[in-house]
Amino acid sequence: MKRYAAAFLLAVSFAVTAPLVMADDHDNKRYYDKSHKDYHQWNDNEDRNFTVFLGEKHIKVHTWKQSRPSEQQQYWAWRHEHPDEKR
Repeated sequence: MKRYAAAFLLAVSFAVTAPLVMADDHDNKRYYDKSHKDYHQWNDNEDRNFTVFLGEKHIKVHTWKQSRPSEQQQYWAWRHEHPDEKR
């Protein structure tokens, strides 16, 4: 009986934590920068910087997911020229 109770508790703990982990992953995605051969974590900070990038380039504001791959590569090049420490 103890074995079933332990298995049940383990299953419940996975059922409770899995959606939380998945929700957290949804907000922070990693994207690969081909030109610089590195990964970037997409978060609120990157979202703000992307909006600044669009403004500087006089491009209509849109989401990262709506941007073309060429525009994304332009952003990563811009981002490497504008690190957070300089702001």
